Amino acid sequence: MKKMITALGLGTALAFASQSASAQSFPTQPITIVVPFSAGGPTDTVTRLVAQAMGQDLGQQVVVENVGGAGGTLGAARVAHAEPNGYTLLLHHIGMATTATLYRELPYNALEDFAHVGLVTEVPMVMVGRRDLEADTMAEVIAYVREKGEDVMYANAGIGAASHLCGLLFMNALETQMTTVPYQGTGPALTDLMGGQVDLMCDQTTNTTNQIRDGSIKAFGVTVPERLESLPDVPTASESGLEGFEVTIWHGVYAPKGTPEDVVNRLSQSLKIALKDPTVVERFADLGTAPSPEADATPAALRAKVQSEIDLWRPIIEAAGVYAN
Repeated sequence: MKKMITALGLGTALAFASQSASAQSFPTQPITIVVPFSAGGPTDTVTRLVAQAMGQDLGQQVVVENVGGAGGTLGAARVAHAEPNGYTLLLHHIGMATTATLYRELPYNALEDFAHVGLVTEVPMVMVGRRDLEADTMAEVIAYVREKGEDVMYANAGIGAASHLCGLLFMNALETQMTTVPYQGTGPALTDLMGGQVDLMCDQTTNTTNQIRDGSIKAFGVTVPERLESLPDVPTASESGLEGFEVTIWHGVYAPKGTPEDVVNRLSQSLKIALKDPTVVERFADLGTAPSPEADATPAALRAKVQSEIDLWRPIIEAAGVYAN
């Protein structure tokens, strides 16, 4: 029995030593961060900034690979089933939580099939409209929607997109339905909004700030508690009469389930360093957002965020009765 215990103890020690050695030498090759959306979008932009800064810290190239399709679920599934060695990561937005309800069949579980690395940023949303809309303030938009109802054409970038989710929350808050017009991406939706073919849209500041500044569209309210430095003249939704209407599109980094804990911690440490990089901070500010604080760039904080957002969005999506499959 004593020999058996000794052997077991030796095996455990060797396994721990092997894991520690692996983490100390990690990484020894380039790392890939999968973006589950097309190139050029807000999540892609955020990822490329973070990838460059993490690569400088880790001493290895961090490559961004776009694997779009099915509302981000194809890219997420690829990482969920990748080798759990820290060399294939995922940077996903709020869709990591909402697809748990939007998709009644998923090839992964957002909580159980990933090692959570940390939060990256929370991008504010802004309610915008065509420039000749018969409303100039959020209060007037609320009155307009309540009066016109389904005659109001609300654009979104497709089921599960940030603009779709913000629209669901807006209609839920007003207890009024608009006619939703889904597009294949934010670009064509914004193009039609600027052209006056649709009335309203709610999307990330990373997508709308330039169009607001040049007067191509109207801005009515941002969906965060305080006004933004990038759009100081746009009031918050709360101060405009829509109390408690707050939503951000948060982003997080994930690794496959089973990735060694020491490797996950090394990645989390690198993420924290990247989020303090002056270039990242400056570029995020240009996009109307800011890096997550250090306390949120942790595995525990990201996992808690995913769980809380699943709980938040499930009743809203179920009440809307709109599913992706």
